[in-house]
Amino acid sequence: MSEWAAKRFWTAAEAVPVEGGFAVQLDGRAVRTPAKAQLVLPSPALAEAIAAEWAGQGEQIVPDTMPLTRAANSAIDKVIPQRAAVVEMLAQYGETDLLCYRAEGPESLVAEQYARWDPPLDWAAEAFGAPLIRIEGVIPQDQPADSIARLRAEVDAMEPFALTAFHDLVVFSGSLILALAVRDDRMPVAEAAEVAELDAIWQERLWGTDEEAAEVRARKAAALADADRFLRLSRRD
Repeated sequence: MSEWAAKRFWTAAEAVPVEGGFAVQLDGRAVRTPAKAQLVLPSPALAEAIAAEWAGQGEQIVPDTMPLTRAANSAIDKVIPQRAAVVEMLAQYGETDLLCYRAEGPESLVAEQYARWDPPLDWAAEAFGAPLIRIEGVIPQDQPADSIARLRAEVDAMEPFALTAFHDLVVFSGSLILALAVRDDRMPVAEAAEVAELDAIWQERLWGTDEEAAEVRARKAAALADADRFLRLSRRD
């Protein structure tokens, strides 16, 4: 039995200015979120890109081809109402950041981790006054409270749409520091995706490609790229 899919019901999709920002209209009717809120966007660039997603649909709507629309819905329906909880959840990644947990061996992996993971950690220590401890092994250790507080403040300062994108940058990379590096143009998102998967890529070079694992990495990289695009399009400047 085939799955039901919503069918296209509009001819034209366009971005229009509205009170408080920009909206997307389908044949003159405003798009709304799943929670029935009006889809009001912070920038004309984001509104145009979301309108293009709607315009690009065929006879049936394929949500997987509309990542910007999905992220905007999340910003309005989920992030804005639960902002404090989202900020706290993301800040907690700093306490167990991927970049801080180092292998005890072999030497080639240890050296590669230090070469690829130390620069973003050193940058964050200087940029935010938030040094984090490098830890050998997997047993958690407390990070400096002042560092975590400064990183939390950095996250808390973000506007809702930026915070929505930042959520995916953190979750799909496993690193608050990598997400900040992407946000602040210290590292291209494609490089961040590779740095986040350093251990798996190292294992692949040693033992060969695991097709299932490679597919998972590709999906994560695509999600990170979508988040980075959403972040940049949502900027008001």
